[in-house]
Amino acid sequence: MPKTEMSKHDITKTNEAVRDLIARTDDPRHRFLLMAYDRHRNLEMAGRYEEIFAPDMMVARPTYHIHAHGLRVRLDGQEDIKDLYRVWAATNESVFYTERESVAVTDHYVSSMAAGYHQISWRSLIQNKVLSCLPAFIARFLLNRSFGRNTFEEHENSMYLYKNTFYMIWRYDERGRLLGEDIWEPDPGKAEITKLAPSDVLTTEEAGRLLAPYIIPLPPLEIISASQYRPRWSFVPTR
Repeated sequence: MPKTEMSKHDITKTNEAVRDLIARTDDPRHRFLLMAYDRHRNLEMAGRYEEIFAPDMMVARPTYHIHAHGLRVRLDGQEDIKDLYRVWAATNESVFYTERESVAVTDHYVSSMAAGYHQISWRSLIQNKVLSCLPAFIARFLLNRSFGRNTFEEHENSMYLYKNTFYMIWRYDERGRLLGEDIWEPDPGKAEITKLAPSDVLTTEEAGRLLAPYIIPLPPLEIISASQYRPRWSFVPTR
């Protein structure tokens, strides 16, 4: 059974490990990829998902592989991925927290391992459980129907934090644009599910307000490569 507990998390600290690595990274391309990674994650949590699909941030045909929360799904193309973000933003499920995150960067990808928390509704937890038991083509059909909804109910009385260890690899092309994400949960049986009191549910709108100072424009890769450009947030990052 899920337990009930007060949320003690701070969404402005979700990307703390990323910002710390940016501050310690000298290689221009690596620094650019980390800045793009930081911006993408913040935009996603803030509900500003449309900005993620800017031509300087993502390729025309990205691919996501998500093996988490009971899901085993492949999303091909911007429309599929945009539908996922749209649903999360509308249902306050775009909220993530991290603990003990380790981030690494190479010329073509950013990787992360963290104890991750995802704010998720009871309806989504049940849906994901059901989908995981179905053949892949049926699960994908039902997932597409869910993505196609135009109206959503708020679930402040049935929101949970889903905690487990998550691994991520985000791949980038030569221009520093996102090619795709690979996200997996190596041991779903160890997940911890905590029911949130309505007062502890963070809405997408509130997340957007809190994260606004952390969302900075992404300068062209060429500018970073040709200079010692350093990002300037409207706060002092923790080091």
